[in-house]
Amino acid sequence: MKVCFISPRFGNTIFIFYYVYFLILLFYNYYKIWLKRGCEKVRILVTGGCGYIGSHTVVELIRNGYDVVIVDDFSNSKPVVLDRIKEITGKSVTFYEGDVCNKDILRKIFHENKIDAVIHFAGYKAVGESVEKPLMYFRNNIDSTLSLLEVMTEFSVKKLVFSSSATVYGNPRSLPIKEDSNLSVTNPYGRTKLYIEGILNDVYVSDNSWSIAILRYFNPVGADSTYLIGEEPNGIPNNLMPYIVKVATGELDHLNVFGNDYNTHDGTGARDYIHVTDLALGHIKALLYIDKQPVLDYFNLGRGECFTVLDMVSSFEKYNNVKIPYQIKDRRKGDIDSCYADVSYAKEKLDWEAYLGLEDMVTSSYKYAVNEKNRV
Repeated sequence: MKVCFISPRFGNTIFIFYYVYFLILLFYNYYKIWLKRGCEKVRILVTGGCGYIGSHTVVELIRNGYDVVIVDDFSNSKPVVLDRIKEITGKSVTFYEGDVCNKDILRKIFHENKIDAVIHFAGYKAVGESVEKPLMYFRNNIDSTLSLLEVMTEFSVKKLVFSSSATVYGNPRSLPIKEDSNLSVTNPYGRTKLYIEGILNDVYVSDNSWSIAILRYFNPVGADSTYLIGEEPNGIPNNLMPYIVKVATGELDHLNVFGNDYNTHDGTGARDYIHVTDLALGHIKALLYIDKQPVLDYFNLGRGECFTVLDMVSSFEKYNNVKIPYQIKDRRKGDIDSCYADVSYAKEKLDWEAYLGLEDMVTSSYKYAVNEKNRV
C-alpha cells in the first residue's frame, strides 16, 4: 500500500492560500457592511411633523438627505400636508396618525423603524388659549414629552432636538436676550416649555449619554419658496401673521391689535420674527451638533431684531400692495412689551444664522394664502 503525504512546502502553500482567502472574505464582508451603512440614510422621527414648523423642517430634512418618519394627530394640521411634502420633495414620508401621549403608537413606530434621532414639535402652542385652558396645555405638552422620552429610553434612542420657545424668558429684564438670561414665564404655554426644559435637564444629568439640543424659537412666519406649505391654523388664528393674511384674503374683516400702550415706538407689542425656512434649517444644524457627542445645550433661534405689530402690518401692505384694516383692542393676558434674541451662540456653535428678511416673510405668507385660495 502506498502512503501519500503532502510535502511541507506544498502544505505551507495550501495554508497560505486558505489564510489569504479567509482574509479576503473577511475584508469583503466588512466592506459590504461599511458600504451598507454608508448608503443608509439617517432616519429622523418628527413628532407634529404635519404642523407649520414641523412640515417645513421635514421638507428641509428630505432636501438634505435624511429619511423622515412623522407622527401627528392633525389637531392643528391637515392631512393634505403629506401630499404637499411629496409634491415639493418628490418623496413620500413614513406616516403614523396618532397622539404622542400614546406610548403604544410610539412603540409601534420605534419597533417598525430604526430611528436615529427625534425632533419633538408636538404640542399645543397658543399663548392666549393656554391662559384660558391651562390644564389642557399641561396635560398635552408635558405628558407627550414624558411618553416620548420613556419610549426613546426603551429603544436606546438618545438624540433629541426639542422645540422650546422664547416664552421661557417671560418679560425680559434686558435686551437682546441671551441663553443664560433669567427664566420667568408669564403664561401656561411658556410654563409647559420651561417645565419640559427642566425635565430634559434632569434626564441628561441622570444619564449623560443623552444628546439634547433645546431650541428656543422666537416668532416664525413665512412659507416655503414653493408656496405649497405655510401657516394655516385651524379656526381663528392666535398668531399675528396668519391673522393678517386672513384679513388680506377677505376671510376676516379686520385685524385685532391687542394693546397700544406698550413701551415701544408705536405702543404695540414688538417681537423677533424669523422666516420658518431659516428656523427649519436650524434644526438640521442642531442634529449635526448633537451627533458629535453627548451634550445638553440651549440655543436662541431668531433674527436678533424686533418689529412691532404695526410695523408688520405696514410691511405687509407695502410689499403685497394690499390694505389691512385693524382695530385696537385691550391687551391680552400674558403678552409682554418687547422680545428679541441674541443669536451669537447659535452662530458660534451651530454655524447657523437667519438669512431671509422681512420682505420674504410677508410676501411668502401672502403668496401661500393666495395659492391656497386659488386651489379651492
